[in-house]
Amino acid sequence: MATDSTATPAVDFHVFDTTLRDGAQREGISFSVADKLATARLLDEIGVGYIEGGWPGALPKDTEFFARARTELKLRHAVLVAFGATRKAGVRVEDDPQVRALLDAETPVVCLVAKSDVRHVRDALRTTLEENLAMVADTVAFLVAHGRRVFVDCEHFFDGYAADPDYGVQVLRAAFGAGAEVGVLCDTNGGMLPMGVARVVADVRSRVEGRLGIHCQDDTGCAVANSLAAVEAGVTHVQGTANGYGERAGNADTFALVANLVTKMGLPVVPAGCLAELQRVSHAIAELANIAPDDHQPYVGTSAFAHKAGLHASAIKVSPELYNHLDPTVVGNDMRILVTEMAGRASVELKGRELGVDLDGHADVIGTVVDRVKVLEADGWSFEAADASFELLLRSQLPGAPAPLFELESYRTTVEHWGNGVVVSEATVKIRLLDDDGTVERVISTGEGNGPVNALDNALRQALVGRHPELADVSLADYKVRILGWKGGTSATTRVLIDTTDGVGEWTTVGVHDNIVEASWHALVDALTYAVRHR
Repeated sequence: MATDSTATPAVDFHVFDTTLRDGAQREGISFSVADKLATARLLDEIGVGYIEGGWPGALPKDTEFFARARTELKLRHAVLVAFGATRKAGVRVEDDPQVRALLDAETPVVCLVAKSDVRHVRDALRTTLEENLAMVADTVAFLVAHGRRVFVDCEHFFDGYAADPDYGVQVLRAAFGAGAEVGVLCDTNGGMLPMGVARVVADVRSRVEGRLGIHCQDDTGCAVANSLAAVEAGVTHVQGTANGYGERAGNADTFALVANLVTKMGLPVVPAGCLAELQRVSHAIAELANIAPDDHQPYVGTSAFAHKAGLHASAIKVSPELYNHLDPTVVGNDMRILVTEMAGRASVELKGRELGVDLDGHADVIGTVVDRVKVLEADGWSFEAADASFELLLRSQLPGAPAPLFELESYRTTVEHWGNGVVVSEATVKIRLLDDDGTVERVISTGEGNGPVNALDNALRQALVGRHPELADVSLADYKVRILGWKGGTSATTRVLIDTTDGVGEWTTVGVHDNIVEASWHALVDALTYAVRHR
């Protein structure tokens, strides 16, 4: 594993990411070794200074990760860190296999976890306060003597401080005295609030010499705020995880931490050019973790700069800064205008601009679309996640709008159960195509599929592909159904969203009807129409 030590931030500040250890403790996450290597490469691309890879010796997967990292992981910005515990009580540090495994990982930096709460020392470790201090000092000194830089995570520091404000300070002094570079104050149970963190950090900073760090869990929803409060109080080492992954409610989100430190606190803690990679890396790591990205995540969520209210759009039309706290491109994101029943004329105009539809000089069209959207949304339609359907609606109102691809005569779907679990769906579509000379061609097409909607899609594309051969490359990518039950019972309205792809791009269309197949039909027609219009 190699690191370009010249690619450092402009300030002496540590951004320490522990996605591969603490983040991996989130329920539902199970990184393979390949996943861990890929995640480390992505984290390096946003310029974090340290990547904690796991606990070698304790977990076979982590031992393998560090072994492979030595030859497979080429880092430009980050330093790889191995995590482990201090020596066991009553055991010589030279004889502790867990400590030896930290050396065997061959990382430049080791992060040790140490007890800093008297209750944990006595009740969990079942040793004396003095022996715990010796465990810290012995392990740090041993690793430093073997050429390792050592950081010490003081577990349960804030809870321990509340019980005994002196013992955690003694642990820090023992660590620093033995050669540790950083003493990290950990809100392990995640119960702190920003004002309490600031007060404790300020007190501790006045009593110890050495770099202090902060590690916050998110059990109060304040992990990022607590971390920033600690920075304001003087810490210069911040730990977080990608997308806030972690045990229970999670950890401080590395992406929010970096974005806030750089754009709000003026601390250039990552190299130039890395900030714009935040959204891309956030979503890529979510894919590796097999967790859907959080659309409403600060800075990097797809909705982080999305505006729905007409009042917002009116102001944004004058100046985007009026309703954006920063330029979204700074963190690799983009502004989006959502067209809903709340939309006004400015929303439609800005959305048209976003979609590449020129509405200059078409004030009447804008007004018509605003009114049309309000009526449709009252009936259950939603264009927030269906830009393709909205674009078709918008263009259909412009002068010289193209005619529909076809005129529907009828369609029919059947579902047959043949026993032994075999279910066959078939659809027949009858449409009329208008030729350039004004003649009408009647086309009948039948298709089979995995369910009636897939069968309809196959039949309709088969009917159109002779006239529009580009549809041969189009296929369904995803299908979502929501029952809008405000009408009650079997008369409830069904909303269908269909994601379609041609192998290059992907687009979403919407359909609404009391009948799920008819709702799907509307979305399918829009999907194929959009494909032809954008060929």
